[in-house]
Amino acid sequence: MKKILYIILSIFTVSSAYANQPKDWQLGFQDPASDGMRDIVNFHNNLLLPIIIAISVFVLFLMVYACIRFRASRNPNPSKTTHNVTVEILWTLIPCLILIVMAVPSFKILYKQDTIPKADVTVKAIGYQWYWGYEYPDENIIFDSYMVDDKDLKENQPRLLTVDNEIYVPVNKVIKVMITANDVLHAWALPSFGVKRDAVPGRINETWFKADRTGTFYGQCSELCGIKHAYMPITVNVVTEEEYSQWLDKAKVEFAKEEINKKMKVAKQIKEIK
Repeated sequence: MKKILYIILSIFTVSSAYANQPKDWQLGFQDPASDGMRDIVNFHNNLLLPIIIAISVFVLFLMVYACIRFRASRNPNPSKTTHNVTVEILWTLIPCLILIVMAVPSFKILYKQDTIPKADVTVKAIGYQWYWGYEYPDENIIFDSYMVDDKDLKENQPRLLTVDNEIYVPVNKVIKVMITANDVLHAWALPSFGVKRDAVPGRINETWFKADRTGTFYGQCSELCGIKHAYMPITVNVVTEEEYSQWLDKAKVEFAKEEINKKMKVAKQIKEIK
C-alpha cells in the first residue's frame, strides 16, 4: 500500500531536486529554463493538448453513437447511402482549418529558434563514438566530456547523466552552440532549454539558448549512433558571470588548445615510432 501511495505522489508531485533532469514516473516536460522551452511548453499545453483531447472525445462519441444508434436490432434494413457531399466537404475542411490553427504558432516558434541573436558565448559541440568534445573558439579552450561510470559516481550525481568535464555558461546570456560530428550522426539535446540539433559529419548546425536561471542541466545524444548511444550525456552548468569568469581562468590553463594539440602531436609521433 505504501509503495502504491509513493508512486501516486511521485506522479503528481514536482520535486525541485529533479527540476533539471528526468525523474521517476515523470509526466510532461521538464521545467523550462529558457524562453524557447517555455514557448514550446505553452504551445503544447495550451493549444495542442486541448485540440487532441477534443478530437479524441469527439471520435469516441461518434463511435459510441454509431454502435448504439445503428446496431442491427435497431436497423434491420440498414441504409445503403455511400456519398454525402456536405459531410465529405466538412471532414476535409475542418481538419485543414485545425492544421492551420496549429501550424501558425508552431512556425513562429521555429522561426524564433532558427533566428540566432548576437551571441555572448559560442560553444562548439563535436559528437564522437561515444562521447562529446567541446570547444570555446573565442577563448581558445578545448576538452572532451566522458560519462562517469556507476562505480565512480559521487553522492547526488545522476546515473548515465554525469560527466567528467562539464560545460559552463553564464546565466541570462545568449549562448550559440555550433554542432557537428566526427564519425556518425549524433544529436545534441537539452530538454530544459528546448534545444535539439543533429550533429552531422562534415556539416555544422547551429542553435542557441538563453538560460534564465542557474543550475545544472542534463541532456543526452538523441540520435541512434551505435552500441554506446545511451552513454553520451550532456551536462551544462549555468552560473553567474563571476563564477563563469573564475571557471574561464581555470579552463584556459587546464584546457588550453595549444597545449592539448602539442600533447596530441607528441602522442602521434610516439605511436608512429613504435
